[in-house]
Amino acid sequence: MQMIETYVPITQAKAKLLDMVRQIGDTNDTIAITKNGVPEAVLLSMKKFQGILETIDILSDSEMMGQIHASAVDLKEGKLVDLDEVL
Repeated sequence: MQMIETYVPITQAKAKLLDMVRQIGDTNDTIAITKNGVPEAVLLSMKKFQGILETIDILSDSEMMGQIHASAVDLKEGKLVDLDEVL
């Protein structure tokens, strides 16, 4: 699981917003914005946000989750198909 790399007080975030946006774009970091020392918001790249939304979509699709589970069972049981056979 990925952790939050940086905690920034909201007073500093106001002054450093552009730099923080550049940082998350360049490094894919996650930045927590704190208020009185308590994390209140998170700044993350659009790519990471879209990945989270896609993960939520997959997890909420019972048919897809069933297919993933069946594939995991097949893998455990050694039921594999050679790529050349597929193509």
